[in-house]
Amino acid sequence: MPLYRDFSTQEEIDAAYRTDHGIDLPALLRRYAALGARTREELPCRLGLSYGPTRAETLDFFPAAPGAPVLVFVHGGYWRLGSARDVSMLARGPLAHGIAVALTDYALCPAVTIDEITRQSRAAVAWLWHNADTLGIDRNRIVIAGHSAGGQQVGMLLATDWPGQYDLPPDIVKGAIAVSGLFDLRPLRHSWLQPKIQLDAGIIERQSPLLHIPDRGPPLVLTCGGTESPEFHRQSKDYLAAWQARGLPGSFVEQPDANHFVAVESLVEPDGLLTKVTKELIDQASAASS
Repeated sequence: MPLYRDFSTQEEIDAAYRTDHGIDLPALLRRYAALGARTREELPCRLGLSYGPTRAETLDFFPAAPGAPVLVFVHGGYWRLGSARDVSMLARGPLAHGIAVALTDYALCPAVTIDEITRQSRAAVAWLWHNADTLGIDRNRIVIAGHSAGGQQVGMLLATDWPGQYDLPPDIVKGAIAVSGLFDLRPLRHSWLQPKIQLDAGIIERQSPLLHIPDRGPPLVLTCGGTESPEFHRQSKDYLAAWQARGLPGSFVEQPDANHFVAVESLVEPDGLLTKVTKELIDQASAASS
């Protein structure tokens, strides 16, 4: 019997969900660290703002002009690695267009489960909404984005019952971008990740965005790198198909020459692809609220 779809062995699943094919990952991380440090030195920022009761629940905030829209970005790392500080450079592109940026941190597996990570991501968005006036952002123009595991978090934020769970407006999120997201967790239970992320049937059901398409939602843009494995493309396109089947607005943006990491890097540049997508979503939110 296959473990998942057409995959019969863990080795096949591992290969399909590796993200470092043909990449000098140590060199890439050194470059990110240097650019991130320069970003924090050159741009106004408030680091480590607490949005929840635990030590892990902090975010790095890059302000823009008073009343600015805000992009909330959730980092990747397969739920077990990474931090907001690792992706500081992604604030550069949106800030060039007057869009404030909040980069969220969260506790990592195996210290917590993905259930708890999702709770923390929701708490971060709720905190930003409640503290919009203090932060100088427009609570009616919140756009979310995430990369890899952060893309899964985007899906779970879109599935949130904001009125029922948080007493907030149902349309608190005005647009969403998921880069190389993971929307169906079932194959990962059979992968090298399992000892770290400790999936069980309940977590898989609760935390697979593919299984929780909401009845209403904002414009959603999905993308992944053209050199990524077919599984990453299938994950995004299956989720998009389910999203659109519910009558919700969504699209897929091609990045034919990008790998798993380059797929999110265009947020660094003022004229980068994802910076343009972010601005378009903000512009739609601005038009809707005017």
